[in-house]
Amino acid sequence: MFEKSNARPGLVLATVAVVQFMVSLDLSVVNVGLPQIAAGLGFGAVGLTWVIHAYALTFGGLLLLGGKAADRYGRKRVLLFGLGLFGLASLVGGFAQEPGHLVAARAAQGVGAAALAPAALALLATTFPDGKARVRAFGIWSAMNAAGGALGVLIGGLLTQYASWRWVMFVNVPMAAIALAMAWRGVGATAPSTRGGRPDVIGGVLATAGMTLLVFGVVRTDQYSWTSPVTLTTLAAAAVLLAAFVFVEKTTSREPLVRLGLFTNRSVTGANAFNLLVGAAMSSAFYFVSLYLQRVLGHGPAMSGVMFLPFALGVVAGSVLAVKLGYRFPPRVLLMAGGLLTAAGFGWFGLISADGAFLTDVLGPSIVASVGFGLCLAPIVSVATTGVAPHEAGTASGLLNSSRQIGASLGLAALGTAAQHRTGHAVIPQALNDGYALGMTIGAGLLVAAVLIGFAVLRRTSPPPQPAPVEVPDLTPARS
Repeated sequence: MFEKSNARPGLVLATVAVVQFMVSLDLSVVNVGLPQIAAGLGFGAVGLTWVIHAYALTFGGLLLLGGKAADRYGRKRVLLFGLGLFGLASLVGGFAQEPGHLVAARAAQGVGAAALAPAALALLATTFPDGKARVRAFGIWSAMNAAGGALGVLIGGLLTQYASWRWVMFVNVPMAAIALAMAWRGVGATAPSTRGGRPDVIGGVLATAGMTLLVFGVVRTDQYSWTSPVTLTTLAAAAVLLAAFVFVEKTTSREPLVRLGLFTNRSVTGANAFNLLVGAAMSSAFYFVSLYLQRVLGHGPAMSGVMFLPFALGVVAGSVLAVKLGYRFPPRVLLMAGGLLTAAGFGWFGLISADGAFLTDVLGPSIVASVGFGLCLAPIVSVATTGVAPHEAGTASGLLNSSRQIGASLGLAALGTAAQHRTGHAVIPQALNDGYALGMTIGAGLLVAAVLIGFAVLRRTSPPPQPAPVEVPDLTPARS
């Protein structure tokens, strides 16, 4: 049964834009404040990364369950639930007094985001199924996605220096309230698009637990070698849980969390593989560049946030360019071009030096990488939902978001560990610089691999129809 909605497309688009900006902002707003969070709550070097991992893992691990719940129980209902939980968790996290309190709040934020993000994206995909309107809608979505992620660092820096690190959590509360009001009024009542048994909660728990153990095992290699019994046991347990997840999805009598047959769609498979590697590289980039600006170049949180502004503007510019080019070129071409451009920017970042400066070491690669990344955003969403049945739109949306968040956590764990091994226990700028440069260089390699996978897996498609005239989307209303 198809989902029915009496909402007007413009109101749906505005609601989804605000939701996506908030979710994307929360992925990066804490980065600049990490040193202050560590000092304020007493985090150790390893424990601090779990401020990011707790959110990314619950977000990524439960997104499939969130997408299935959106299909099963109605997208508006799941969207409202996710917004409420996200706002409440942000409020609680802002009052955290212990490291465990903040990590738990970040995990709860991830659960809320796992509910609201696929519901919002599924609403967008079904409201704008094809044509010029779909290109424009996903262009606005990608611009808000980009703006939230990039401006999150700027906002986080300003809040950390002039208010408190706690405001990187509190800032989500009013945004969640506004988004909740917009969704309540702007999204029409929706009926479930599928019927049957309950969503596969067991599968969601197995996937999240397996990914958490996998990341935990990788992060702990700074204390235990890859061949140590502790590391091997942890990784083996993660493999068992993930294998159990696949087994449950293949044999469960209730509707599986993700129908494995969905991966026979080459667009779905290629887009998610591409997305996982891009997520791994981009999350690490935010982390390394933020620390480079503060710990190597010696800038404060606010100035570091300001220095991310060219990156933010570049991503938005790339997103707008993707909309214009999307009328003339198939998404596959834009993905390959954007991926290669982003890889070039990361390779340039790999040349940073301890005695460098913003103008010589950060500005140029920021512009190149950000424009390339923005060029990828709308095409990857369009490709990942191409050929997917309407009743599986929520699942496909959740799968796409999940691949990026899981990639983000795995990438940060792996690249962060590689950087830590290069740096050792030294805290002098030169040693730190060498570790950050290595991480960025590996990120460039991941992006090249993403392009090669996309080239090999994604099928060639005909260019979309060319409407005239071509319009650049007005992003101003979506930001209100």
